Amino acid sequence: MKNSVARPRLAAVGAPLALLVIFLATLVPFLLMDNMIAREVFPYVYSAGALALLLVRLFTPFRGKDLKLKGWHRIESWTAIIFCVAAFFLFYDPNQLRDWLAFTLAGAVLQAITSIAIPAREKKLG
Repeated sequence: MKNSVARPRLAAVGAPLALLVIFLATLVPFLLMDNMIAREVFPYVYSAGALALLLVRLFTPFRGKDLKLKGWHRIESWTAIIFCVAAFFLFYDPNQLRDWLAFTLAGAVLQAITSIAIPAREKKLG
């Protein structure tokens, strides 16, 4: 990859770990709602993952020159904000999971799209 900038180690390790925490916390309401401890703890675990992802995205900005690739990385950064908004809804109305789930799904879809588009664009460049 001669035209693209290699991702820092923080982004290469921190983002997948934060996304894994978000994913595992998202499974709790569907699989472990009979467990009282899991039901009480999962909003905090989800929020920690969302905050960790936001911090990773803030401290590892894209520094390349390609505008399309920069736009894809910007969309990827917005996914962290979307997950943080979802975390807010976990605490705003803990008995209503509809809004939280909608924002989680929106963030997941954008994350999936950028995880395909960014490597494709980097491959095209170089």
